[in-house]
Amino acid sequence: MGSNISNLMILFFAMSFLRVTSAWSVPQVPGFFIFGDSLVDNGNNNGLLTLARANYLPYGIDFPEGSSGRFSNGRTMADIIAQLLGFRGYIPPYADARASLSILRGLNFASGAGGIREETGDNLGQHYSLTEQVENFGNAVRVMRRIFRGNSTKLADYLSKCIFFSGMGSNDYLNNYFMPNLYSSSYDYSTKTFAAILLEEYTRQLTNLYDLGARKVAIIGVGQIGCIPYELARYNTDESENRTHCNEKINKAIAIFNKGLVKMVDRFNAQLPGSKFIYVNTFESSKDLVKNAASYGFEVIDKGCCGVGRNNGQITCLPLQQPCDNRTKYLFWDAFHPTEAANIIYAKKAYYSTSHTDAYPMNIRQLVMA
Repeated sequence: MGSNISNLMILFFAMSFLRVTSAWSVPQVPGFFIFGDSLVDNGNNNGLLTLARANYLPYGIDFPEGSSGRFSNGRTMADIIAQLLGFRGYIPPYADARASLSILRGLNFASGAGGIREETGDNLGQHYSLTEQVENFGNAVRVMRRIFRGNSTKLADYLSKCIFFSGMGSNDYLNNYFMPNLYSSSYDYSTKTFAAILLEEYTRQLTNLYDLGARKVAIIGVGQIGCIPYELARYNTDESENRTHCNEKINKAIAIFNKGLVKMVDRFNAQLPGSKFIYVNTFESSKDLVKNAASYGFEVIDKGCCGVGRNNGQITCLPLQQPCDNRTKYLFWDAFHPTEAANIIYAKKAYYSTSHTDAYPMNIRQLVMA
């Protein structure tokens, strides 16, 4: 009798384990589509003539596939969100995509140096602007239509359940507005007017995305650009100055844009039938990581793990350069981009946090079920 009970218990736990692992292997949504810049680019720039490339070591030093084109030592925020959504493997870059059923699980359209405005990032060379990224998604939708044998109802139903990630705007400030030697935008517009222009164009592109079938969209805010190693190195030029003093002029400009993103989310949800847009507040998350660095395990918050000059931020990580050893202790990987350790925190806040300070009006996990 005891032996039979033991066998039944073993069978019960085995079946339970199979159910759990089966649940883990099934993504929570049918597809995940990513739009953005170098913060989430996973290789779309590899074949372009551009300085905005990261397909060389030590980029990817902690990534299973090596230097794939990700601007970090490991996974990006989008990679980690994809894993939280239950996807096995990584969402492929559009540049490597093939016209097959596999594109239904998602594509990454992000491009280093890309911006909302067309001219943004031209100083670095070729890239895909948001306009081009949305156009590329339109091309993918045409392939999907063939996969669904022209059944528009089934295609619309599929796309309505997918998650869309859009993180744009950083380069419109870094490689446009706050680069007055190359761009006239800061002379032509006040920070308030420039933000309004960006928001108008962003609204147009996200509406195009909606028209193509997107319904569940996470809009990622711009972080504290004034506090990245690149800006710290430029702003604190005197050796006697505190090199952790952020450029608040830049941060205040970003805050105006981010505030507009929240209003954009409310407007989309009110005006676009069936839409569910959310805002992910990486600006506040980055402030939290700096303020409570020790509790998150960070020891260095003002320098890149890999780079050259003040704050390791004057020149970004060079080919085959030796990076820091304790990468989990650094908030920044290079002059511009977070480490994988930081990306994990940003992704988990976006996915799990129930605070409207982090995600409004809901988090990505709730968006999946909405």
